[in-house]
Amino acid sequence: DPLLFAFNSKIGACPTCNGLGKIEGVICPQCKGTRYKKEVFSYKINGLSLPELCDLSIDKIKEFIEKLDLKGKEKILAEGLIPEIISRLECLIDLGLSYLTLSRSADTLSAGEAKRVRISAEIGSNLTGVAYILDEPTIGLHPKDNAKLIKVLKSLRDKGNTIIVVEHDEDTILSSDFVVDLGPGGGKKGGEIVFAGPTKELLKCENSETAKALKNKERKKIKSLKRKPKKFLILKGVCKRNLKNIDVLFPLKALTVVVGVSGSGKSTLVCEVLYENLKNLLAKKEIFSEELKEIKGYEDIKRVYLVDHSPIGNTPRSTPSTYISVFTDIRQAFSQTLLAKQRGFKEGRFSFNTPEGQCPYCKGQGYNKIEIKFLPQVYQVCEYCNGKRYNPEVLEIYLRGKNIADILEMDFAEAREFFKNHPLIYKKLDTVCKIGLNYLTLGQPSPTLSGGEAQRIKLAKEFVKSSKGSTLFLLDEPTTGLHINDVEKLVNVLQGLIEKGNTIIVIEHNLELIKYADWIIELGPEGGEKGGEILFQGPIDEFLKVNTPTSEVLKKFLIH
Repeated sequence: DPLLFAFNSKIGACPTCNGLGKIEGVICPQCKGTRYKKEVFSYKINGLSLPELCDLSIDKIKEFIEKLDLKGKEKILAEGLIPEIISRLECLIDLGLSYLTLSRSADTLSAGEAKRVRISAEIGSNLTGVAYILDEPTIGLHPKDNAKLIKVLKSLRDKGNTIIVVEHDEDTILSSDFVVDLGPGGGKKGGEIVFAGPTKELLKCENSETAKALKNKERKKIKSLKRKPKKFLILKGVCKRNLKNIDVLFPLKALTVVVGVSGSGKSTLVCEVLYENLKNLLAKKEIFSEELKEIKGYEDIKRVYLVDHSPIGNTPRSTPSTYISVFTDIRQAFSQTLLAKQRGFKEGRFSFNTPEGQCPYCKGQGYNKIEIKFLPQVYQVCEYCNGKRYNPEVLEIYLRGKNIADILEMDFAEAREFFKNHPLIYKKLDTVCKIGLNYLTLGQPSPTLSGGEAQRIKLAKEFVKSSKGSTLFLLDEPTTGLHINDVEKLVNVLQGLIEKGNTIIVIEHNLELIKYADWIIELGPEGGEKGGEILFQGPIDEFLKVNTPTSEVLKKFLIH
């Protein structure tokens, strides 16, 4: 029965874990994480059972399938299947995913990997007349693999499909047939079509910020401050997952960029080994000895902070202004107005999360949830407060012609101008604007922010409060969703944190950020089992003298 070889069916699934491979987060003792019942292991082709085959990397599986020498009935049965299997595996390899195993759980894939797996499924389907919409497919992709992705997208186009891509990547933009450029700014200053036409005409457009960035020759230069590090954080004998017993040096009070092809071990090194073990050491706990031998030179670090893509808040009651604590200062300013003092309104009255201040009908949400049986939930703007979130008494208090609801509807750029005479408020708003998020509104619900926006808001909060220094910041692809021009704004904030005595370590593929690095660490040479080695670690000047996958791409970028 074919269902015996499917862990999603009762026939093939391990009876202990029901085909999940884990029980409450612990690997299933019965199937050892393979998800299958033991009978499945009895059926083998060339000495390998299906679970054992799926544990190999995609390129090794392709090699295995190609070497099959089937005879008689088996050959007849496999005739139509083998070319289809090889075709689909080649799609995954072409998209730079050769290092993945087929047994890997989908929830452990990065956003970029998951997106490329979905693309490969579509390519293999041979459909025509389909409109594919892709949102930043180059996220998590090494620049040398961009050409592979573009080739795959063009092959989809040539089959008679329409490909619409939202993208900031220079190569992808210039490889397209038609460009629609929206702007001229972000948020309220955007929403207009600045340019729409053939790609070769884009560079002639005078009003397009994208065209200006693409033509800017100054971009193609090394912008590193070339700090000379005196002290290092040293990791010795790192051997988790595919990392091969490596010794790594991270300079303190400098900008270090960790580069390498997808799957080479960057996130494992920085977000798992370095972060988790250093966090343990700072909390006076033991390091995980099976992952590394020792950590040296951490005495000058007081705190380690991982700035990831996780949301800054999971409810609409959380907003960017509450997260960076500027809304507390704004409420304080309203409580100091004459009418607020006369009525005895304290700072808490100007919060939409308190019963005294919020609209009694929508409880400060600004909308009401309407539940209709058998239909999705519908949200309707509150008729009582018209989405303002507050009760009428609070909305009667004005600060220079604006009430608290008007302030929440401002974007950060407008609010910065409005509060320019309030130094504390201005400083916080200005930091968010400098990091390229001036288009966000103060009252925008946190769950609506993208991963990249959430990451930059976290950075802004740290920049505002971090005056002591001695913090190690770890960032995983912070340029996600950033326009070419905005990368410089992000780097300026990172450099500001370093000037305050902090250390920055960034995992990044974007050459626009790599060119600012003081120190570069490259892992490789490939992904998966073929990765996990140090190809280079040292200053950026030395990096340009060696030949590695990333240095080759960076050198080409600088020449052009």
